[in-house]
Amino acid sequence: MVTQTPPSGALCSVPALLARNVRLHGAKPAFREKEFGIWQTWTWAQAADEIRNIARGLMILGIDRGDHVAIIGRNRPALYWSMVAAQMCGAIPVPLYQDAVAEEMVYVLDHCGARFVIAGDQEQVDKVLEIQDRLPAITHILYHDKRGMRKYDHAHLNWLHDVAEEGRVGHQRVDAELDARIAELTLDHTGVMLYTSGTTGKPKGVVLSNRNVIETAKNSSEFDKLRPDDDILAYLPMAWVGDFIFSVGQAYWTGFCVNCPESPATMMTDLREIGPTYFFAPPRVFETQLTSVMIRMEDASRMKKWLFDTFMAVARRVGPAILDGKPVSGMDRLKYALGDLLVYGPLKNTLGFSRIRVGYTAGEAIGPEIFDFYRSLGINLKQLYGQTEATVFITQQPDGQVRSDTVGVPSPGVEVKIADSGEVFYRSPGTFVEYYKNPDSTRSTKDAEGWVATGDAGFFEASTGHLRIIDRAKDVGKMADGRLFAPKYVENKLKFYPNILEAVVFGAGRDRCTAFINIDLTAVGNWAERNNIAYSSYQELAGHPRVLDTIQKHVEEVNASVAQDPMLAGCQVHRFLVLHKELDADDGELTRTRKVRRNIIAEKYADLIAALYDGAKTISTRTEVTYEDGRKGHISATLELRDAKVTAGQTTRREAA
Repeated sequence: MVTQTPPSGALCSVPALLARNVRLHGAKPAFREKEFGIWQTWTWAQAADEIRNIARGLMILGIDRGDHVAIIGRNRPALYWSMVAAQMCGAIPVPLYQDAVAEEMVYVLDHCGARFVIAGDQEQVDKVLEIQDRLPAITHILYHDKRGMRKYDHAHLNWLHDVAEEGRVGHQRVDAELDARIAELTLDHTGVMLYTSGTTGKPKGVVLSNRNVIETAKNSSEFDKLRPDDDILAYLPMAWVGDFIFSVGQAYWTGFCVNCPESPATMMTDLREIGPTYFFAPPRVFETQLTSVMIRMEDASRMKKWLFDTFMAVARRVGPAILDGKPVSGMDRLKYALGDLLVYGPLKNTLGFSRIRVGYTAGEAIGPEIFDFYRSLGINLKQLYGQTEATVFITQQPDGQVRSDTVGVPSPGVEVKIADSGEVFYRSPGTFVEYYKNPDSTRSTKDAEGWVATGDAGFFEASTGHLRIIDRAKDVGKMADGRLFAPKYVENKLKFYPNILEAVVFGAGRDRCTAFINIDLTAVGNWAERNNIAYSSYQELAGHPRVLDTIQKHVEEVNASVAQDPMLAGCQVHRFLVLHKELDADDGELTRTRKVRRNIIAEKYADLIAALYDGAKTISTRTEVTYEDGRKGHISATLELRDAKVTAGQTTRREAA
């Protein structure tokens, strides 16, 4: 069992780390936010004053120990400050996904019994007001951006700035009590509650203690040698555990600066302006950036295209070795240095990656070609494996041991074991306390010795000790003839192609596999424009014969790759269709973290699945969709179903180990 000891002296809470940072780094930047095109900066000392004033204001409003405070909005310093202010008061912050519709918020707000809601803007306030009659526990709604809020009934609405100002003015009334509550906080107090994405059912409230957050932040920061002068860009959902550990846990442990972009639309521009030294992105962000680069190169002059192709060939051959400090000939180093001057350096600057010392990707498998592309440029991109219940980190890739096909070795302080069934288990200082109000799920996930079932199937490589993840354990099954069925393995290979945004593979209990495909509108749309192919909608482009030909080629290439693995050769896709709409979280087909809800998709599109298996060439279908304003509608389409070539060879039957 991992011994859980305090990380350092009295640093038992995020507010305690804040006080330490004021002493050590008071004049250094702690937060930046771009608003109206201008970056604003707060030092640690200034941020501490803002946080304390918000905490005082919450005390005046009557916040109690143990209250749940819902935080809803995009990444903004004031919302991060509100989370720490709630912790100072002995309350528990509960960030929610800002893009969730009102109906999705009902369950979480009711389940946690939130008394206070701190909303980013009018849009979030409107969603809460829409459902407030079903949430009797809510007594106060605070908002940060006052634009559009003038004509609202302010009986239970407060501008966060006014609350903080009242806290500043009335400090003498509450300071003694506030200091007492801060002093009460220990490593075992709840630091935050984060809800799972609800892939297979209702979201679960994951209770994370101060111990979980602080020890994980300490261990992971030391693993990658994070420093007070590092910069990160906080753009991922605040309700996601990764953003919390990066933008709160690690930021407060190391004292580095958290930079908030102006909006999702300006994120890439803001990324270039900040040039973070520590950066996390899911594979789709890296894939989108690479697609953009390749599109631009297609339109570049002949000379630029020749320079790019020539020096990228050098980078792919020796770049990763140079990055890992391995021996490379002097001539190759000279060529690489010239390439850095002419190609790699300007490209990294354009992407916003010039200063990155440590980069991570996780959540889904990333294509080896995509992963190697960034590392060949000299970007220290690595992979990690984690979960909300682990406070993110289960495994990480050490410098010099980075590969595209593994997720690394156990993170510091983490123990990992593989059950006889192939499921991955772990225990660590980051292991969650419990699922809120759900003891049955807690017991089924975490045993008496602290081992947590990840729900993923994987194995350790004997030669390297690195963990490889195969698929979700519940999704790994058998086909009708007993061969192994691992849909995510095939889906990830399909999504390596920039043209494919999403894929869902079927085949459990059947004699062959089939698939739904979503095209990537940006990538395929650019291809269509370059080839003078006119289209008026996603549906029209998705059904274009040349697009179907391209997707068929990708499917058949994946089949050839899958055929090389005797254990998984039966997972080749025999038939497929390109869906007439993108799978969408608003339609319940994906979670807010873009995980596929297989059961819902299988039920909703049962007619399409049946057609894939009965040999039909086309099928007409009608699908319910949800518009941005919450209204429901329907779209109709006639889809073409295609056969894909299956590669013969290593397709022997083999039982799963």
